[in-house]
Amino acid sequence: MARYLDVHPANPQPRALAQAAAVIRDGGLVAYPTDSGFALGCAMGNRDALDRIRRLRQLDDKHHFTLVVSEFAQLGQWVEMDNWQFRAIKAATPGPYTFILKATRELPKAMLNPRKKTVGVRIPDHVTALALLSELGEPLTSSSLILPGEDEPQTDGWTIADALGHEVDLVLDSGDVGAGPTTVVDFTGDEVQVARTGAGDPAPFEG
Repeated sequence: MARYLDVHPANPQPRALAQAAAVIRDGGLVAYPTDSGFALGCAMGNRDALDRIRRLRQLDDKHHFTLVVSEFAQLGQWVEMDNWQFRAIKAATPGPYTFILKATRELPKAMLNPRKKTVGVRIPDHVTALALLSELGEPLTSSSLILPGEDEPQTDGWTIADALGHEVDLVLDSGDVGAGPTTVVDFTGDEVQVARTGAGDPAPFEG
């Protein structure tokens, strides 16, 4: 069964964060809270954990995994951005958005859309998610915890631990998860496309 860790929403306990980060470093799969529902997170390039996410969510190989970072300045190492993309994304982060961009060669191929060589990137506006990233010391590979047949991400840690206790290794819960999936903005085509409207205001990227 998955380990369940309950942390304070404003000051998550360092010991719990260290335990969650250790599970990720050891190859585990963690459910953690964000400003747009719970997400599944693992270490970059962890193929086994990515396969577990695909099975759990019944995803095909076209799915865009998301690179979750704690600061905008970290994105330049992992994705390509023109000046106008840089400005638009910086203005909207942190927040409940996922941006689809061309990946650099620094990213493990297992994370990328195999045909387009693209990846999602995200900077959550959530204390616990950012604290976990800080403790881990590197980005997370992530996917919203949206179960097959559902449109909204999971929002209750106890429910996740009970239903998915054999599918994930740890549930980190701070009781203050946001509702609704991220708004997904695709920057890889000739025009910006809002691929999914969620918790983030899509207006800055429309028209």
